[in-house]
Amino acid sequence: MSAFEYCFSTLGCADLNLHEVAELADRHDIAAVELRTLCGTVDLISALAAEFENPAGLAAFMARRSLKIAALNTSTKLFGSTDLSAIEPFIPWAEAAGIARLRIFDGGQHLGVDDIKRAVDLLGDWNAGRQSRGLNIDLMIETHDALADIEQLVAFVERVPTAHILWDTHHTWVRGADLASVWDRIAKNVVHLHVKDSMVDSDGRRHYVLPGNGDFPMADLISLIRPNERHIPLSLEWERHWHPELPPLKDALRAARSWWRQGVF
Repeated sequence: MSAFEYCFSTLGCADLNLHEVAELADRHDIAAVELRTLCGTVDLISALAAEFENPAGLAAFMARRSLKIAALNTSTKLFGSTDLSAIEPFIPWAEAAGIARLRIFDGGQHLGVDDIKRAVDLLGDWNAGRQSRGLNIDLMIETHDALADIEQLVAFVERVPTAHILWDTHHTWVRGADLASVWDRIAKNVVHLHVKDSMVDSDGRRHYVLPGNGDFPMADLISLIRPNERHIPLSLEWERHWHPELPPLKDALRAARSWWRQGVF
């Protein structure tokens, strides 16, 4: 069995509703998606309510499809927040549809002892509440800001060894971290992966390109993950919602077939 499952983020097809997302996934033989945008908005709860009315409606739709929703992606930040109450509206939808994780951002930049202490307290409160409420959903924290720095990331997981990490492999790589050194130090915490490709243009700026057309070392990443016994979502985060100049997601998914050729696609 492969150590990962192929997935894509709806950032790449922001205007679609979930019915259309499911059809796109079927056409490209993708078994899982992570929801960040639907119907042109990052307000997932409003979009889901408009399409399905309530969590039971979403659950009924998912029961009829082979598609899996790997995560609901919130905009909540761990560092700098006083509480995690903004994730509450996502919980009934995730629980009803059997979605395993809510994504939260790390936030922050240069973390001090107090920043990590507050984050530890917030996650402790969340875990206590999760257990008391009997929730199945759990949180994963994306390496987007402060945790894209490998030393801060390692310091955080050492302080919170049970933290679930969404490793945005491109973010840490662009910040100068070798993929193998990151994986060696946080592998036990990683529950989800973001991948994308990029290259440096003539003016020295890095920009996203179709998978396989840039210099992101995907073969190295695959060789690291393949021996792992867990089944980790490997998600193409095609950021067309933020970068509308990018080609359509369908083109990126076609390109990803050869980019991911080391796996069983």
